[in-house]
Amino acid sequence: MAEPKKKSVEGTSPKQSADEVPPRPLPPLENLLSPEELNRFSALQILDLIASRIPPHETAAIDLNLLRDRVVILEDLNDQSRQALEKFEEIVEKLRSPAFRVGTFIAAVERDQALVCVGGTDYVCRIDPAIPVSGLETGQRVLCNEAFAVVRGLGYDRSGPVVRVDEALSDGRIRIGSETSGSGGVVIRASLLSKEKLKPGMELRLDPTQRVAIEVLGMGKRVERSLETVSETPWTSIGGQDEAVRAIRDTIELPFLHRDLFQRFDHAVPKGFLLYGPPGCGKTLLGKATAFNLRQQLRTQTGEDHPEFFLHVKGPEILNMWVGESERQVRDLFSQCRERAREGQLAFLFIDEAESILGTRRGGRINSILSTLVPMFCTEMDGLEPLSNVVVILASNRPDLIDPAILRPGRIDRKIRVRRPDRDGARRIYEIYLKESLPLAEPRDVLAEALAEAHYGRRPEDEFLEVVYRSGRREVLYRGDLASGAIIAAIVERAKSLAIRRAIDSSQPGELTRADLLGALRAEYGENDQFPTSDITEDWLKLTDFDPENVVRLGPIRPEKPQRRSAV
Repeated sequence: MAEPKKKSVEGTSPKQSADEVPPRPLPPLENLLSPEELNRFSALQILDLIASRIPPHETAAIDLNLLRDRVVILEDLNDQSRQALEKFEEIVEKLRSPAFRVGTFIAAVERDQALVCVGGTDYVCRIDPAIPVSGLETGQRVLCNEAFAVVRGLGYDRSGPVVRVDEALSDGRIRIGSETSGSGGVVIRASLLSKEKLKPGMELRLDPTQRVAIEVLGMGKRVERSLETVSETPWTSIGGQDEAVRAIRDTIELPFLHRDLFQRFDHAVPKGFLLYGPPGCGKTLLGKATAFNLRQQLRTQTGEDHPEFFLHVKGPEILNMWVGESERQVRDLFSQCRERAREGQLAFLFIDEAESILGTRRGGRINSILSTLVPMFCTEMDGLEPLSNVVVILASNRPDLIDPAILRPGRIDRKIRVRRPDRDGARRIYEIYLKESLPLAEPRDVLAEALAEAHYGRRPEDEFLEVVYRSGRREVLYRGDLASGAIIAAIVERAKSLAIRRAIDSSQPGELTRADLLGALRAEYGENDQFPTSDITEDWLKLTDFDPENVVRLGPIRPEKPQRRSAV
């Protein structure tokens, strides 16, 4: 009879023998690790710890791997969501945060403090410890947070107002004048300009706060008025002005060549002189010749070479519609001359058409510019700052329109009249323009004599102007009475064009003949190029040396028409 089956022990597998001991259960993780350590683990790491405690052949281990894959996917989604949320919060925080302020670094106060100008107001700001104070320079832009602490350096600004240097002060500061308004001020130097040698007249660029000079732009427009080299103009190249040349040499050359005698007699050196006379008679040429010959004379007698600085100013170009700009330009002209004189150069300030800017002051708004420009010119000539070794030359064909305050002794000490050339003077001028290098058909002196004879003839066809005086006396002026160096130069140039045209037509090298010169003389006066075309007396008085108070009428003599001549 078969034996009955024995019941299995509770808690053991059917295959397990009765004498086998069941495995001891593992302690929970809470007993193995502290709560702080468990909190440092992620869910995936805890799941891996649980899987390591289950035998690999158990079914639970296989199910646990499936759960782990799902947890990995969830962990990746959580990481991506967390990163997106952090970026979003960062963007929101940036948009909500207050704006940073940009200021100009002025100077370091202490190791962690700095003087910063923000929006025109000065602040003593803290400096971020990560920023070295030695890396911040005066004039540099800095970034300040909402607490006005310097958190970053931004470098130098590349824009700002342009000003002109009036004076470089001894402590490094700069006295400036604005380019537009002319108002002045004092600024400090940026670190970039700490060793820069600044001169009056230089253009500087300021930072936007207009506290610090950052960049040197150059010397500006004023250089355009100065002649780099004065043309060689010896006194022998000026004809027909012996009296004016002698007066200029006595006025200008003698004080420089015989300085000891002038000091012995305590004789004041003239500050300037006026060249007045009809247009085209060589006033500008005399001014240039003064600068050139003075340098040559000093080099010959003293052995020292003093370069000349000839500042040629056309009167109307100084006038400006902006208030104070014309006065600023006058100050700048004298400042340039004083600067060059201190450097040992011969400074000449030549103002052509002086009546346009130094005219007589009158009341009314239309003359408001002259009301301030003339006093500025007077102040610069005899103000507190001496005008030494600077020669002021005024040229005008209407000296009666210049303000008397300019022409008084002590400012313009000499008035030199430039007259129209006489017959001998015109002959010398013709010889100057008829150079030996030209292809002349006759000797130069013969042609010059013939032209002077024709130019200063007293024939009826040479009559040019009729003058009626207040006394009733009448006088006739001929072409030679209105001759000038400009007209003589135009006659020679016109004759050259006639000779060139004839040589082109004949296909042969031509010569400048007497007929060309006489034809050019007639054509020049026939076209009235140099004279007014009207009969207005005031227009003709500008070209002559007559006193306007003594002349009733002054006008050209018109040739009679053939019909009228036959009727008479």
